[in-house]
Amino acid sequence: MTGIASGLAGRTAIVTGGSRGIGRAIVERLAADGMDVTFFYVGNEASAGEVVDAARAAGRSVAADRVDVRDPAACVDAVERVIERRERVDLLVNNAGVIRDNLLVALEPDDVRTVLDTNVTGLFNVTRAVAPHMTARRSGRIVNVSSVAATRGGRGQSNYAASKGAVEAFTRAIAVELGPRHIRVNAVAPGVIDTEMSKDVRELAGEEALKRIVLRRYGKPEEVAHAVWFLASDLASYVTGTVLHVDGGFKME
Repeated sequence: MTGIASGLAGRTAIVTGGSRGIGRAIVERLAADGMDVTFFYVGNEASAGEVVDAARAAGRSVAADRVDVRDPAACVDAVERVIERRERVDLLVNNAGVIRDNLLVALEPDDVRTVLDTNVTGLFNVTRAVAPHMTARRSGRIVNVSSVAATRGGRGQSNYAASKGAVEAFTRAIAVELGPRHIRVNAVAPGVIDTEMSKDVRELAGEEALKRIVLRRYGKPEEVAHAVWFLASDLASYVTGTVLHVDGGFKME
């Protein structure tokens, strides 16, 4: 998997939520293929710095920008900064997301609002900021990060599952809207991945969760990143409006 095979070398990417977990793996995978990557983060400055330092030590082009994706004006400004530096955005990966799990009767309004504002409104905000630049050039790729929760649901995840269902519906709608402008829009739907974000879910579910996964193990962030890489690459040049599940067969059990 080289930059020549994928067609990504020398191109420009924006990745939201790129300071840790799946987002960090995506940043590292794209940068390793020769892309110039700017990732957005909102809270953990130390982690963001580690990602940038590690990438630059390896001779890769990675920059971090603190951006709250819930703020539409901040998203526009951040995208413009990338355009000023690189003149284009070839790839957008909408990965930023949060979890606030609880049973429906125990959910607070803020738990619902926070999840929807980040996972759905943030998706709209960044995509709306990037889309005019892609349509002007009649070229671009967008990959959204959904979740197996969008199709399976999950106890205590009504807000999260609803948000990821919206991500997949948005993906299909925008694929239709932007396709005539030669912009491909797809999504990946990870299952249970070994990250800090999923730690509580994995600990609560225990061995029962593994029994529901056909491959009988949790996924790795890098495995999701490989799927994003494929959908972003020229190898997927005739793929749009698709949700690629990276779940070890979890949705089949």
